[in-house]
Amino acid sequence: MNWLHTILILIGAFLAVFWQSDFQGFRRLLSAQIDLLPALMVYSSLSAGFGTVVLLAVCGGLWFDSLSANPLGVSVLPLLLVGCGLYSNRDLVLRSQTFARVILGLTASIGVPVLTLMLLLTTSQRPLLGWGTLWQFLVMGAGGAFATPILFEIFDWLHNLLGPTRLSEPSFRADREIRRGR
Repeated sequence: MNWLHTILILIGAFLAVFWQSDFQGFRRLLSAQIDLLPALMVYSSLSAGFGTVVLLAVCGGLWFDSLSANPLGVSVLPLLLVGCGLYSNRDLVLRSQTFARVILGLTASIGVPVLTLMLLLTTSQRPLLGWGTLWQFLVMGAGGAFATPILFEIFDWLHNLLGPTRLSEPSFRADREIRRGR
């Protein structure tokens, strides 16, 4: 689209990362933290360009890893894989349907942590695994499924508010010349 759209998405990622690291209400209540980056990746994959998807994966993944216990850069590849997969199939997705947004948010919000966990296990890290991990995946999936349609509405509203307005020209112009035949 345009640079304003990309900047708004990156600001949203920055705010989402710092919100989920600073706000501990959901983490204490549900014993799991909701991750908003996969939901934002669904939005950017379906409504922005490929450069925005890559920027969001790199910047959002590094911002997330810098504030979490993950090794730096481990979240970039899962976000990029989800974003590229959605971007390559964006013509097949009914992006205006709320049900499709919910399902894509659920899938991405479970897929990114699972891919991150697989990367952590292959790099000889020792993450804590147990029955609580399943509960955390369920909470993250439900949170992403709930957040994705809301993010679509927020960013569409921001784009309409700050983006360029299209003026519709009427079909009648006062300066037109009518040529008549015989």
